[in-house]
Amino acid sequence: MRSSPAPKLVRRVRSLAQRAVAALRRKVLFRYRLVLITLVVLAVGIGIGAVWGPTGWFPPSAVILTVLAGGLLLKRKSLAFLLAVVAAVLLFTAFALDFGQVGPGLLVTIGVTAVLAYLLSGVRERLGVQGLSGEKMLLELRDRLRAQGRLPDLPDGWGSKAVLQQAGGSSFGGDFVVSIRRGDQLDLAVVDVSGKGVDAGTRALLLSGAFGGLISAVPSGDFLAHCNDYLMRTAVGEGFVTAVHLSIDLVSGDYLIASAGHPPAVQFDSGAGTWTTTDAKGVVLGVIPEMSYTPVKGRLRPGDAIMLYTDGLIETPGEDLDAGVDRLLGVADHLVTKGFREGAHEVVDTLSRDKNDDCALVVIWRS
Repeated sequence: MRSSPAPKLVRRVRSLAQRAVAALRRKVLFRYRLVLITLVVLAVGIGIGAVWGPTGWFPPSAVILTVLAGGLLLKRKSLAFLLAVVAAVLLFTAFALDFGQVGPGLLVTIGVTAVLAYLLSGVRERLGVQGLSGEKMLLELRDRLRAQGRLPDLPDGWGSKAVLQQAGGSSFGGDFVVSIRRGDQLDLAVVDVSGKGVDAGTRALLLSGAFGGLISAVPSGDFLAHCNDYLMRTAVGEGFVTAVHLSIDLVSGDYLIASAGHPPAVQFDSGAGTWTTTDAKGVVLGVIPEMSYTPVKGRLRPGDAIMLYTDGLIETPGEDLDAGVDRLLGVADHLVTKGFREGAHEVVDTLSRDKNDDCALVVIWRS
């Protein structure tokens, strides 16, 4: 008895369906096939609703939402498949409604949105993240950068305050602080990466980790030299970096300060009631190989303070930096009258007003 052709047809259809699903998984669907299927169903549902659904409930322009979601959640091949479905839905809707609701304006809008979504999907695919994973990663990096900028707890009789403000209200900028306390010795560095805002933020994220490791691993007197060597090896042609390094003995108050092209630190003498600049100088980091940096000695007595800052607080286009330093010394009196901790924010707010630059200020005082 010859078998019925019906089971053979069923088996053949099943085999073809399995091959089609396997091909989609390999070439189109990837990891986000459930998201793709959902968006395809939504796009098709919008097209069907626009033709046969209640009037006004399913406008054809609603397919733009699926395109935006696809750009955020899908990889490029999956998104291309979705865009083909959206195009088919729009053509079907246009012919069914005699082009009444699908005009040139809508087609151009969806076309531009599709291009932007495809570019966005490509960037996320190159990064290896989809959805909101990239934003979460940046937030975690921002939090790590801020955590590295926190100053360590100091013993009784000492106080510290760090204020960082990035250009344009960004969470990332080119100014950062690294510090470590080893027993009775405090080491900290204020670093300024060339550029500002997000443009300098990517380098600052990298360098904060590297410099944070160096400040805890190398002798205090060699910190800036090792930072310079690191930049010469890894950051050729990416711009310069300025930094100031402070090492304080928390018992005697003696300190060493070295500078690599950074604005001069200023010290408050409680006996005279005046602020004066320190003499530490040096070449910026990442320009000349095998540089050495000679520190300058000083001492903080009870009531004294020392302030480190970046050029965002003193630099004004067309004005000499010395004038900016003089302005800083004048505003620094707020630190004395209001207290070093409370006055630090006011100094930054006053000097950074009407400026679009990264700013950092660190004050260490002895009570």
